[in-house]
Amino acid sequence: MLRRQFLNALGLSVGASVLAPTHLLAASSVSNVVNAPIQPADWTALRNLFPLTRSYIQLATFLLASHPKPVADAIEKHRRAFDENPADYWHQNFMTIDAQISQAAANYMGGKAENIALTDSTTMGLGLIYAGLKLQEGDEIVQTVHDHYSTDMSLAYRAKRTGAKVVRITLYENPAEVDVADVQKRLKAAINVNTRVVAATWVHSSTGVKLPIRAMADTITQLNTQRKAHHQILFCVDGVHGFGIENQDVSQLGCDFFVAGTHKWIFGPRGTGVIWGNERAWAQTEPVIPSFSASYEVWLGGMTQDQVPVGEHMSPGGFHSFEHRWALPEAFKLHLQLGKANVQTRIHQLNQQTKQGLAKMPHVTLYTPASSELSSGLVCFDVKGMSADAVVEKMHSKGIIMSSTPYRQSFARFAPSLINNEQEIELALAQIRAMV
Repeated sequence: MLRRQFLNALGLSVGASVLAPTHLLAASSVSNVVNAPIQPADWTALRNLFPLTRSYIQLATFLLASHPKPVADAIEKHRRAFDENPADYWHQNFMTIDAQISQAAANYMGGKAENIALTDSTTMGLGLIYAGLKLQEGDEIVQTVHDHYSTDMSLAYRAKRTGAKVVRITLYENPAEVDVADVQKRLKAAINVNTRVVAATWVHSSTGVKLPIRAMADTITQLNTQRKAHHQILFCVDGVHGFGIENQDVSQLGCDFFVAGTHKWIFGPRGTGVIWGNERAWAQTEPVIPSFSASYEVWLGGMTQDQVPVGEHMSPGGFHSFEHRWALPEAFKLHLQLGKANVQTRIHQLNQQTKQGLAKMPHVTLYTPASSELSSGLVCFDVKGMSADAVVEKMHSKGIIMSSTPYRQSFARFAPSLINNEQEIELALAQIRAMV
């Protein structure tokens, strides 16, 4: 969109921007933020970038990440510039910065930047894609009983508005013994001629199971070969609890839509998230919230819609907490500095240590699969004779922060992450061992 048109619409003089302080204009690009240097796989140096209290062992940081120093510094830089001269700072950045953020996301997650929309959370992303799907009465959506509330309700709302039907299926009975072939068999059995969408969750925060998304995608692709293009099934994935752990190019994962918040495992600013979609998927959805991208210029008559990147067109407009969104590239840069393969290896190593320790305890029931192929960064379990919340409370009193799963059947949950070490895991296991 043309800056002059925005300034005129706001009743401002174009010349007023010339009066902006030199240091403010110099801060007009995210690329000017200098990331703190860190060596690949230097977990001690990484931990020192966080202001997290040392009074507790943190085994629940996946819920909402603390801001590491490069991210916090970028947030503060943008906040200071906005506070000094908000109108000029916004006008210096708004036309280009979302594309820069999407490119930073693509550098980390794979795919093309123009296919990435920016959101505020996983929940917002799920709500946007499901609310925008082109569905009609009689269409069916297959989802699983293992999904989070946000998926359940987004689909229920869409079904109510369109007359589509939601079919909920179970992909496994015992999470600790989930089997890839069985998951594929159950999925294939649930799909019929009316199925238009399959919704799934990559890593289940209820059990710690990591679904075999690639294998599920292969099953769907095989079925799609028998369908005309406009009747092919879309595969939509809530990927938040694998995103920032698994060394995966999401454009090669096999799904059509991939949704994730970036304020969890990625260590991004609070209130940030992404949607990646392939061209086929985006073509089958409509915007839900007007974009403040170049789509605004289409409305003004200066561009045509085909000139606007689809991700920008689908990103909700309005005024956001810009200092947070604009600082997001620093989180992706930090993970790339550490090395995606290194990150995956480290988190799986700590989770394997946790699972192996729990499995040896006769008073503990472990629900998360032992294999790293079918689990990721979450470990769910029960302690005999104690509720999940009682376990969490007891551990907190011992200086260990963990969580319980927010589902109808609740388990105790550890989430060993990059800010933890082997000694912390052993201390946490010792406290569970003492709950006899």
